[in-house]
Amino acid sequence: MYLTIEKRIQHALAEHIRRRYELDVPVPASRPPKIEMGEVASPVCFELAKRLKRAPRQLAQEIVAEIAPIEGVARWEVAGGGYLNAFLDRGAFFDAVARSMFSGAGAAQKSAAPGAPKTIVEHTNINPNKAAHIGHLRNAALGDTFVRLLRQAGEIVEVQNYIDNTGVQVADVVIGLLHLEKKSPDDVRQLAAEPRFDFYCWDLYARVTQFYEEDKARESLRAETLKAIEEGRGAAAKIGEIVSDAIVRCHLRTMERLGVRYDVLPRESDILHLKFWDIAFQQLKDRGAIQLASAGKNAGCWVMPLSEDRDATAEDDTKIIVRSNGTVTYVGKDIAYQMWKFGLLGKDFHYRKFQQYPDGSIVWASCSDGGEVGAPPFGRAARVYNVIDSRQSYLQKVVMAGLRALGYNEQADRSVHFSYEMVALTPRCAVEMGYEIPLGDARKPYVEVSGRKGLGVKADDLLDRLESNARAEVDKRHPDAPEPDRAQIAHAIAIGALRYFLLKYTRNTIIAFDFKDALSFEGETGPYCQYAVVRARNIFRKYAEATREKHFPGPPRTLGPNDPAIGVSSASAGPEDMKRFLGSPEGNDLWELLLLAGSLDWHADAALNAQEPAFVAKFAFQLAQAFNNFYHKHHILSEEDPARKTLLLNLTTLIMAQLVRALDLLGIEAPERM
Repeated sequence: MYLTIEKRIQHALAEHIRRRYELDVPVPASRPPKIEMGEVASPVCFELAKRLKRAPRQLAQEIVAEIAPIEGVARWEVAGGGYLNAFLDRGAFFDAVARSMFSGAGAAQKSAAPGAPKTIVEHTNINPNKAAHIGHLRNAALGDTFVRLLRQAGEIVEVQNYIDNTGVQVADVVIGLLHLEKKSPDDVRQLAAEPRFDFYCWDLYARVTQFYEEDKARESLRAETLKAIEEGRGAAAKIGEIVSDAIVRCHLRTMERLGVRYDVLPRESDILHLKFWDIAFQQLKDRGAIQLASAGKNAGCWVMPLSEDRDATAEDDTKIIVRSNGTVTYVGKDIAYQMWKFGLLGKDFHYRKFQQYPDGSIVWASCSDGGEVGAPPFGRAARVYNVIDSRQSYLQKVVMAGLRALGYNEQADRSVHFSYEMVALTPRCAVEMGYEIPLGDARKPYVEVSGRKGLGVKADDLLDRLESNARAEVDKRHPDAPEPDRAQIAHAIAIGALRYFLLKYTRNTIIAFDFKDALSFEGETGPYCQYAVVRARNIFRKYAEATREKHFPGPPRTLGPNDPAIGVSSASAGPEDMKRFLGSPEGNDLWELLLLAGSLDWHADAALNAQEPAFVAKFAFQLAQAFNNFYHKHHILSEEDPARKTLLLNLTTLIMAQLVRALDLLGIEAPERM
């Protein structure tokens, strides 16, 4: 609601300035540092003064005297050398927040306008060769939260999870199965049916790394196997397909535990088999965007010069797109994939249903032939966000350079690399996981994970441990609760702890993961925010019990959701009561709490514009902290003044609803009790 009023004020000021001074100027706005200075401030008069050659304070006084009334604004003041400070109508703000809450206007997802352009968010993208690890969870949590923010803003969003099923990592696991384990495709099919096949491949992948280190000549197997997989021939290709499909299903189960879902799984093999790359390759050649290197270390490779004044002989300023053996590099396939996302290839995948979620929704996967009817229209986006870690920044720049070289400048401008830093382990955590750390690394603030070395925290191991710890605490506090209820509460707490831990840091921050920090339920954590909701619900639970005893004497009974003993009176405090409780300086603490609760839209918008989900995480913590202070300061249920009690209860309702919405944007459930 704060964002709505801020924009209303900006629009009104801009219109007044246009009519009064015949000027179009931007109207910046911000929150003043103190509540005594109002709720919305604008320095627009300083820019206006430069244009009109007049004193900014004089202009500010003129505007305040002449501007028409603005809904939600009680009065104006001129501050300092010419700031315009707006003071909001506190009672109207309270009513507006309440209306938005009960009307559904503040829901976690708004309906998109018919014909609205589509946004694609591609995230997770785990190589389908082993179990997911904690770094993948950060990618998924960031991507999923950004999707929620976009949908909350009313955008149509398609969630893609790119499956690199023809890459080096899959080839290495195939080599392990063929040459270390001596497995046939039928053997692998049986293994893949095991519940933790991804864990088996995790260990095998590390063993293959050691296999190469023992004899460097063995690395020639990688190129041979990679080519066989890309061409879809022989036992290597069959095993590669079995492995990648089975591992993807493992990954989807892991991500479903976090509440992360996808619409479609585009597979790299289909990009190759459907000749997507051939179309992109021909366009790149026709445009002269790539060149065939005839000498040097890149001889026989198709390369892309990355500067207009350089050519393929400048090896330090080129990127290999097609290797000399004919295989396409990651970046080459990514150029074709990015073109498809924007509908620039004139070609599409076929699709098949890959998996159905418990609620009946479908995740589709691309396929090279056949396909099933009923698939939604995928791709053809107006804007694309690629959630990929910052170590891939260079390759993402090459992909965008490829689009520009083809003349697709607008699409390149609307391609966003949603980058983030890695998740490492604290030395303590690495030791706790049983890893041997070199002496020098033990003194560093973090230890980098390495899938090839098997060093890292498997996502499911982490989730199991978090749920186990949460379950122990829930069992202690609620021993008589039904087992399914205790399991559900423990799951909500565990996921809340993990997702908040991964989201509270800005994207450019390296996270040093530590079990002790992640499992803490105090301080700036997910469980702290969840408990604030539980505390608010407990207030209403006690209120309902007291109301039931007063109005419904007799034996205890189950209260339904529409029972008159639940909730507060729909009649809010009257205007005079609002003025008495919120309008005086003594009511500033209540007003600031209400203002914070009503600012979720502002923080969500800021998070979206800055592409920084951490802003919403910070807001949730601040609101939880403010509510806890409010809870300790005001004795709500024992308040003797009926009007004040109604105000406090209704304020609690608003805070609880806004906190639930903020947590939902973060993918965090607020359990009924903890």
